[in-house]
Amino acid sequence: MKQESRKIYGEIVGLLLKAEQITEKQVLHAERIRSKLATPVSLLNVLKELKIVSDEMVHKALLGSSSPIRIGELLIELGYLSENDLEAAINIGKETDVGLRIGEILIKYNFIEEGLFNRILSMQLGFPLVEVNTATIDRERFRRIPAKVVEELQFVPLLTGDGSTLVAFSDPLDAKGLAAARKAFGDGMLPAIAEKKALAETIRLLLNMQAGKTVNLDTKSVIGIANSIIVSALKNDASDIHIEPLNDRLQVRFREDGVLRHFKDFPADIIPSLTSRFKIMSEADIAEKRRHQGGRILFDYDEGKVDIRASFYITVHGEKIVFRLLKQKKELMDIHSIGMSPKMLSRFLEDAVYQPSGVLLITGPTGSGKTSTVYSCISHIKSPQISIITAEEPVEYVLDGIAQCSIDPQINLTFEETLRHIVRQDPDVIVIGEIRDQASAEMAMQSALTGHKVLSTFHTEDSIGGLIRLLNMDIAPFLISSTVVSVVAQRLLRRVCPVCANEVKPTPRQLQRLGCSAADLHGAQFKKGRGCRECRQTGYKGRVGVFELLVLDEVVRDAILAQKTSYDIRKISIEHSGLVTLIEDGLLKAGRGTTSIDELIRCLPNLNPPRPLSEIRRLSGE
Repeated sequence: MKQESRKIYGEIVGLLLKAEQITEKQVLHAERIRSKLATPVSLLNVLKELKIVSDEMVHKALLGSSSPIRIGELLIELGYLSENDLEAAINIGKETDVGLRIGEILIKYNFIEEGLFNRILSMQLGFPLVEVNTATIDRERFRRIPAKVVEELQFVPLLTGDGSTLVAFSDPLDAKGLAAARKAFGDGMLPAIAEKKALAETIRLLLNMQAGKTVNLDTKSVIGIANSIIVSALKNDASDIHIEPLNDRLQVRFREDGVLRHFKDFPADIIPSLTSRFKIMSEADIAEKRRHQGGRILFDYDEGKVDIRASFYITVHGEKIVFRLLKQKKELMDIHSIGMSPKMLSRFLEDAVYQPSGVLLITGPTGSGKTSTVYSCISHIKSPQISIITAEEPVEYVLDGIAQCSIDPQINLTFEETLRHIVRQDPDVIVIGEIRDQASAEMAMQSALTGHKVLSTFHTEDSIGGLIRLLNMDIAPFLISSTVVSVVAQRLLRRVCPVCANEVKPTPRQLQRLGCSAADLHGAQFKKGRGCRECRQTGYKGRVGVFELLVLDEVVRDAILAQKTSYDIRKISIEHSGLVTLIEDGLLKAGRGTTSIDELIRCLPNLNPPRPLSEIRRLSGE
């Protein structure tokens, strides 16, 4: 009966029953409760909620098990994996990646993140979670292992300081690797968990060092590597390149769809010559290695030109380089396709875009699509009867019939200088690339007071934050309330890959983070990408805009004049001005399966619990 209970109730519950830490009666009681829950939950989690089982009990049961632990079953029981996902991973192993262990398949095909997978193994099986690099390796013990063995089985001994032998594995349940480590270091060896990629890279660097290999680069090689990094980023449609020196290597990452992804590691020997090459390209001072610098590259490649802004930042391991890739976009998004819901778009056009004067602010963090929204507005209102003039750094979209100025501080063509001359050009619409300080904010307000329409971007968390930041810039409340007509806050969330999307239900933890109940989200069809070739195993492809529109009606203007708190202004806007918050608009899009709940939690501020989905749909006109 004890053996069968593992099949019926799961690995861990079976082990707890076998160890007589829980009774059959308690398990049946938990099973009855689980069958009545609207959201599927594992039996183990129900037992935990009922305080019948603790994490300590689970930990002891797993460590005391004499039979092998099936990692897939363990993840299902702990609530981190569904049975369908495990079945799909097993099929992938049979059809595509024969020879890979189930844990490797789950990570490779994005059923679970490697960091989370390692944390679960660490917590539940008692293996320490360690960071591996050349500085943490016990070199003397490492030399005892034959190079072929360490390359094949991927494990390294770590420095501990107490004489014990701690050995890092990417998979501490691999019997072959454990046997080889015990043979090399004795039975007192303690296994630990490390990230697979970092472990493999560290082993490669150590073996190269042992063999006396160094990187000999001529000028041509350095130029080729520098160009290949930029071209690869452009091909992957990255927005930024991060080139970061670490204590044992140079790490290159690309920001794709708003998320940093590892591209490649280079040996530490390459750092000085590659940094110098990038400084020459950016027209920065190659002799200066103690101060931060900036620069600019106009890079030519097969498909055209790209404007790159460079930043050199001094760190303890050398200069970290970040490139912002500013590709001049030729395809403008139509305002009707930027992603606003029907009612929000209608109100945005009528109460803001079509207004003859006033300040229209688009806010959000860097890379949230603010410029695209500004230009969709300009393109929509552009006509031969209207004079539109811009001051940007740099010009990202080139439009016929618009006077566009690209700011260049190196020749003293600054925002302040440009804004003084803009008003003398008899404009109807003024576009200021970004409100950065009190001077540019006041210029925008004064231009609106004299009958101009002003569009600009701003860096704030949400729409209310835009008003509060203007107040903090010492802009008079009456000036804000009389000139600002609308504030749009926005984010770009990753779009679920349509090829590998699966319908999912929100977990209790996600509902708690969102501040919703399952009943609030009735009728939603949430989806999550499993990972496929189309989306490069990420589960996401492309991005979708999420918006929050604040129109300054009389009620909101009075609240600004009264200098009420951001909490009060937000509450007034929601109750009286029809404000749909960022998290609510995100829920609307996640409920259609366009983006995922994980993206909402990762990217959107949740300052007020969202209203029920049916209410959000009504307010949004869907």
